[in-house]
Amino acid sequence: MLFKELNLSENLLRAIDKCGFNEATEIQQQAIPVILDGHDLMASAQTGTGKTAAFVLPALQKLQTPSSQKGNGPRMLVLTPTRELAMQVNDNVGQFSRFSQIVAGSIVGGMAYPPQIKMLRRPLDILVATPGRLMDHMEQGRIDFSRLEILVLDEADRMLDMGFIDDIRKIAAKTPRNRQTLLFSATLEGKILNIAKQLLNNPQKIQLASNKNRHASIKQHLHQADDFSHKHRLLAHYVGCDSLSQAVIFTATKRGADKLSKQLVQQGHKAAALHGDMGQGARKRTVEQMRRGKFRLLVATDVAARGLDINGISHVFNFDLPMVAEDYVHRIGRTGRAGRTGTAVSFVGPDDWSKLSGIERLTGKRLDRDVIEGLEPRSPEPRPGSSRGRGSRNGGRNGGGYGKKASAKVSYKKRGKSGNKQAASGKAKSGNFRGGKPGARRSHSSGAAA
Repeated sequence: MLFKELNLSENLLRAIDKCGFNEATEIQQQAIPVILDGHDLMASAQTGTGKTAAFVLPALQKLQTPSSQKGNGPRMLVLTPTRELAMQVNDNVGQFSRFSQIVAGSIVGGMAYPPQIKMLRRPLDILVATPGRLMDHMEQGRIDFSRLEILVLDEADRMLDMGFIDDIRKIAAKTPRNRQTLLFSATLEGKILNIAKQLLNNPQKIQLASNKNRHASIKQHLHQADDFSHKHRLLAHYVGCDSLSQAVIFTATKRGADKLSKQLVQQGHKAAALHGDMGQGARKRTVEQMRRGKFRLLVATDVAARGLDINGISHVFNFDLPMVAEDYVHRIGRTGRAGRTGTAVSFVGPDDWSKLSGIERLTGKRLDRDVIEGLEPRSPEPRPGSSRGRGSRNGGRNGGGYGKKASAKVSYKKRGKSGNKQAASGKAKSGNFRGGKPGARRSHSSGAAA
């Protein structure tokens, strides 16, 4: 279906054409008419299918009609889990509204307050925000939602995972009851259905992809790794291949991302790190440089798992498997975008098998086991339910292999009974402790992901 068949205004069609688009994707074909008709909507679609445009375009069409309410508050609010995704949505709004008199802005954590306060004092049509920073401004009485017509919950499942559920409820309670609410999520199950029942009014439902049939264009496979040195050798094999144009390499920790990217640079690769300890300006520059081809390899924590949209990414590597199985789905979605094919490779160490089991249960797919000649694992794959398959408490939780090493092994004779109990419970330091501090998520009050 062509965009001109979707009853969009001439200025929107001009902007779409300027962006180089012609045909609408499936989620756009189904969602745009529903939103234009004024229905609430809950939708699930595979990443990279044009989901943002599916709600931005019809919203821009509706906002061209002047508001009947006076004031400066936004007429549309888009909530996103991370500042990267908020910036991406804001950029898309700017691209599609270039021929419209629409004023848009974003407020996210990690940025200075004064420019945001100044923006909120002026007339505003569309506001894109992370829940934590938005709550900060709301508590200071800086936002008026009396004009709000459309509320969008983008990546709703991720916001719930990050602990934003109470903030979302509080924000929604401050908006008009007759608003139109649009919810987009990777899944439409469990907690998402509960929040949808609370916030949406008789919604239409669009479900184009489930975890079991998503990413059909991505070849997914894994390599068993004996240790982190083995992971490095496996990664070196892949990054030396001509078939790899650009890749995102996911690590468990920020320190791990920094160290791995430095090692890759020392080996002669064009690489950079991306994680939550970097300032917003530095992160934005890194992503733009990756888009322009300055870097071939981007080593990232899960801060880049959602919202990172770079069409040239041919490979995604899970150097460390994610702690949350759902994050695997979003990580690999960085490749195989916009109709392209991609490759996702996971390195599974001795403590990763329980994480792998969770991923395979979620996706309903057993990842292909691959072996590279000369880089074969020394041990066979552990049987399901074995002690090796479950992984150690410390190794499974911390991961990354770049944290502080244990100062000493537990000594049975020296510690006595109490030492034995402590070691058995996993609370004592042990010689195989590989990570630093546990990779807990940041508090949502910062308005940004870790």
